[in-house]
Amino acid sequence: MSKVIFNISMSLDGYVADPNDDPSQLHEWYFSGDTEIPGTPFKVSKASAEMMGKAGGSVGAMVTGRRNFDLANAWGGHPPLGVHHFVVTHNPATEWEKPDSPFTFVPEGVEDAIAKAKELAETKTVCISSPSILQQALKAGLVDEIYIDLIPVLLGEGKTLFENTSQPKLECTSSVEGTGVIHLGFKVVS
Repeated sequence: MSKVIFNISMSLDGYVADPNDDPSQLHEWYFSGDTEIPGTPFKVSKASAEMMGKAGGSVGAMVTGRRNFDLANAWGGHPPLGVHHFVVTHNPATEWEKPDSPFTFVPEGVEDAIAKAKELAETKTVCISSPSILQQALKAGLVDEIYIDLIPVLLGEGKTLFENTSQPKLECTSSVEGTGVIHLGFKVVS
């Protein structure tokens, strides 16, 4: 059975994007190291590269929201990690509803999207890639692990990660220091 995880870069004060939905200030660590990640434009610290290498190969499907899909401009048709994306939305993007599309639009909600992603991923991990979808999945008790790339900046305002969510108990399972980032892993225990 596949695990459901979430991973995002977050400021010390809990924001994942500025008030204009721009997360770029939180992504500088992707370009501040000396180790290239093959097949990506990223150049991170050796510690971050080792962690990213292990995590990336384990993902079998992603679940995101329509807003994230739109903000990313459908990733130009090439979604992150090259895996199928299940997009939770009541308004599917009809131009992507075709047999060879890397996207499946799920109007029934987050529970159905995660179930479909797990079926496709088989034993690999399902990764949630949207804060709003994380919040819904936490309320539904569907998240196994949360990974935060903690960035040493204070944004002061913007989009918070844990707004409108349940308050699950978390157990810290890992901590890796990279250049400009600390990677934290948590198991959701309740």
